[in-house]
Amino acid sequence: MNLSYFISKRISKQTREGFAATIHKIAVASIGIGLAASIVSFLIMRGFQDTVKNKIYSFSGHLNITRFTMNNSMEETPMFTDVDVFNNPQNYPGVRHVQEIAHKAGLIKTDDEVLGVVLKGVGKSYDTTMFQSNMITGRFIHFPDSGYANEVMLSRIIANKIRANVDDQVVIHFFQNPPRFRRLKVVGIYETNLSEYFDSKMVIGDIHMIARLNDWADSVAGGLEVFVTNVNLIDQVGYKIGETIDFDLNIVSVNDKYIQIFEWLDLLNRQVNILLGVILAVVCVNMISIILILVMERTQMIGMLKALGAQDKLIRSVFIYNGLGLIVKGLIAGNLIGLGLCFIQDQFKLIRLNPQDYYMSFVPISWHWEMVLILNLLTFLIVTVVLLLPTAIIASITPIRAIRFD
Repeated sequence: MNLSYFISKRISKQTREGFAATIHKIAVASIGIGLAASIVSFLIMRGFQDTVKNKIYSFSGHLNITRFTMNNSMEETPMFTDVDVFNNPQNYPGVRHVQEIAHKAGLIKTDDEVLGVVLKGVGKSYDTTMFQSNMITGRFIHFPDSGYANEVMLSRIIANKIRANVDDQVVIHFFQNPPRFRRLKVVGIYETNLSEYFDSKMVIGDIHMIARLNDWADSVAGGLEVFVTNVNLIDQVGYKIGETIDFDLNIVSVNDKYIQIFEWLDLLNRQVNILLGVILAVVCVNMISIILILVMERTQMIGMLKALGAQDKLIRSVFIYNGLGLIVKGLIAGNLIGLGLCFIQDQFKLIRLNPQDYYMSFVPISWHWEMVLILNLLTFLIVTVVLLLPTAIIASITPIRAIRFD
């Protein structure tokens, strides 16, 4: 049996009561609370990032294909949809779905209110399952086999401004020559909470209505939205599609299109990393102090072991094993506390948020288990390395002084 490990176990059994026991509990609590705070912080941060990104992706796809144009209008220059990625998406690894869209500016009018909006036209190819998470009430548009649907979906913000509800009639006037209007039925209310980009201006309708207003042919749309199977493949898939489309078409990542949001989300990583550094620093300082106290408490034992011929390496190993035991207990406690708190929040949504400020109504949790594993390993390795510092004092302890130490 390993002698230093055996002595460490005997010490642990003897320190279940008294001052040493209190020190052990403080060490375990310090590591546990630090790890729990790290786990909660990272899972909430990832939850916040994933929630905002998914809202953007569900509304705009991962990649947008449009015709090159020099103007900044919301309305696209029409393009033919007979591109290979639209007709044969299965030939492109990483592409999950492709759908046609178009935009047209107008004024939405009720008996009492008038509001400037942008009608986003979608068709039967639209992925309603991904958009379903944004639905508040009502249903999605029903597309007829011929003609176009006289139905629209409003955001909650627009519906509140014009005081419209599901089954109400609204009139949208479109900016064109000659001016045209359509009387449409509200069939659903959606909310992404990204009011600056979507909710404050976007109305969802039938793309065939926009095609009719613009006198487009059946195979023409404003652009295509491409969904990928994994967000990490966005650039790779975009490059592959870019090699196959015509030179007058442009493919852009939604990450670049809404770069302000994605850069802001990336800044959160830096803040949480700083928090992790502070937590680990506090835990390391606590462990150094605790091991020093344990060494001082066992000074006479150290002197006795040295007098019996034990080398410094063996004695240091005793306290390192003792410290490792505290670290393991702290990690177990930290995982139970951190994952437990995250599970409770994920299931019951106890902590609520103002969606106007945070883009969501509750604190989100995203279960990234690889991050939990990394936090455990990082805490274990750093605190273990730090244990070597206080045990170095053992080399300076002489047997005679240690035995007389009181």
